[in-house]
Amino acid sequence: MSQKTALITGATSGIGRATAHQFAKHSINLILCGRRQERLDTIKKALSKQTNVHTLNFDVSDKVAVFDAINSLPETFKTIDILINNAGNAHGLDPIQSGNLEDWDKMMDINVKGLLYVSKAIIPNMTERKSGHIINIGSSAGKEVYPNGNVYCGSKHAVVAITEGMRIDLNPFGIKVTAINPGLVETEFSKVRFKGDAKADTVYTGYKALQADDVAEVIYFAVSRPAHVNLADVLMFCTAQASSTIVKKE
Repeated sequence: MSQKTALITGATSGIGRATAHQFAKHSINLILCGRRQERLDTIKKALSKQTNVHTLNFDVSDKVAVFDAINSLPETFKTIDILINNAGNAHGLDPIQSGNLEDWDKMMDINVKGLLYVSKAIIPNMTERKSGHIINIGSSAGKEVYPNGNVYCGSKHAVVAITEGMRIDLNPFGIKVTAINPGLVETEFSKVRFKGDAKADTVYTGYKALQADDVAEVIYFAVSRPAHVNLADVLMFCTAQASSTIVKKE
């Protein structure tokens, strides 16, 4: 694994940052992508003691910025063995009839189109080499729909479908494609979804939610399997969670 290079989107927080730390432990070279340069600089400083790190500051929903950033990679980072499409967001918890159009645009632009833009920029090099591993971070919301989840669930269902389509289309090239679908993970996710409302602080009370490190460990497990093994689709819950709507709280 120490010979490989991984590109991680949404690397400045949550699952992306935890995955960067997990990969660094195994000396995987890192290309860390995010919108917050200060955070990228902090993570680079910490992880450069363990591996080679390059940062790219761009928004995955900006098509031109995506291709410009990836095309700017120095030669030593141009061969990307592992792509972690982690950047994603959820905005609002409104029923469909009162949903906010800007929220809808953000979720579809980042969760779906952003994943496609980054993949499009990287896949040609993988098909040329006939090797690589793409991991798309989905959600349990891509497996079932829950009240007021409408567009967010739709975006994550799209991630699952796109992942399955990728796996079929890239099969002749020997490229692995994996979907990791976590349930409740204690990150900044809820603060964004509730737009700073105090309700965000109650989402993870009364039970032990998944932590970003838990998901990162599963991601590393997936990329470190032997060449003939591909974990195609993983659904992860914390023990307290049985479905998107059933959580055992104390």
